Amino acid sequence: MEQKEADMKQFLKFGLVGLSNTLISEMIYVVIVCLKGHYLLASTTGFVLSVFNAYYWNSRYVFKEDDSREKRIWWKVLFKTFLSYLWGFMANLLLLAFWIDLLHIGNYMEPLAELLRSWNIRVLDAQTLGSLLAEGINLILVLPLNFFLNKFWAFRQKQCQDADTDC
Repeated sequence: MEQKEADMKQFLKFGLVGLSNTLISEMIYVVIVCLKGHYLLASTTGFVLSVFNAYYWNSRYVFKEDDSREKRIWWKVLFKTFLSYLWGFMANLLLLAFWIDLLHIGNYMEPLAELLRSWNIRVLDAQTLGSLLAEGINLILVLPLNFFLNKFWAFRQKQCQDADTDC
């Protein structure tokens, strides 16, 4: 029972770090898309900066190093963190292309865009709203994948081989 509580706490902490990652990534995404930058550039830029944030906070707050286990090598963990998030990022890009380019989700956003225009909010046209909605949907789909890859691979620590030596 204690382990389940610890795992739940860790998942909640990961969620908080993920929230900060999301805020960073989404703010960058929104700014670039609203400046009429391509959604792939916006998503890539947000991804890279949010992974640095994720590495920093996950290593210090979520998946703290256990002194009774083998020491982590920071650059290996950073590299694994990038690879872990890269899988989610690639899934996100594929899903963005699906929502935006294949389903044309922006076409369904015209009534909302028209309402916003009536309030003199013109920066959020139907295609921009569709891009933002697509990114939001993807967050829900990709989060669990990122947690498991980080927990069980990127930040995993091996048991020490010899109990008499410092790990």
